[in-house]
Amino acid sequence: MYVCALGDLLLDVVVRLDEPIVPDTDTYGRTLVGAGGQAANVAAWAAALGARARLIAALARDPAGKILAEELRDRRVELAGGVVEGRTGTVVSIATPDGRRTMLADRGVAPELSAGMIRQADLAGCDVLHVTGYSLTAEPARAAALAAADLARRAGGRVSLDVSSVGAAKRVGLDTFRRACAELGPDIAFATEPERELAGELGASTWVVKRGAQGFVVEEPAGRSEHPALASDVVDATGAGDALAAGYLVGGPALAAEAAARCVSRMGAMP
Repeated sequence: MYVCALGDLLLDVVVRLDEPIVPDTDTYGRTLVGAGGQAANVAAWAAALGARARLIAALARDPAGKILAEELRDRRVELAGGVVEGRTGTVVSIATPDGRRTMLADRGVAPELSAGMIRQADLAGCDVLHVTGYSLTAEPARAAALAAADLARRAGGRVSLDVSSVGAAKRVGLDTFRRACAELGPDIAFATEPERELAGELGASTWVVKRGAQGFVVEEPAGRSEHPALASDVVDATGAGDALAAGYLVGGPALAAEAAARCVSRMGAMP
């Protein structure tokens, strides 16, 4: 299995608070810093689950970009795309003691991935191209995603989409986002229940609807099946949906549930 993921490589800062935030004083907790971004997470999990994996992204020519690229290579993820001037983006994931999670995102150079950076050779033999919804919220990354999907299909691969974020979709405009998703025309679509409702009908033959602690639902022409989450000591839910997507693409529902359970049992989104 060869999985290509197109999207962001970001500096991931995970903060797990021990207590509620109190303004104007210290709040204590645990932090973890490393490579992240939805596409990078999916690629790293695919590699950890035994697949060949490649990340197609715009990388910043700054110290953080070099460090993150090296970490992905250490995780056996091949890198493609291009190196551009500018800042590496950062995503801060804050988990509060009541189980809620907030993401603070600065995508840096990630939206600068352009169609000119997409090479046919990078998609040759790719079984599935996984595109993150974030990549459809700005140009030139939107055009790059559509170009990559076209090349992947010509090479005999499938295309999957993670709708990614209600907030990101609303920020760019729902009609614009829906048109971009429909133009991508994914064979498989991943979404939470609110994201599934927001995206509308995309023509995807398979929907994987992520329901957090309740597991996930697979909707396909053969019918609808429910898959409960595996029992796990939940430490941090950051990236669980990305692990689930990678598991599903590599090995189907059983591996998806296993990968998600592994992810939530430790801090951070990477395997």
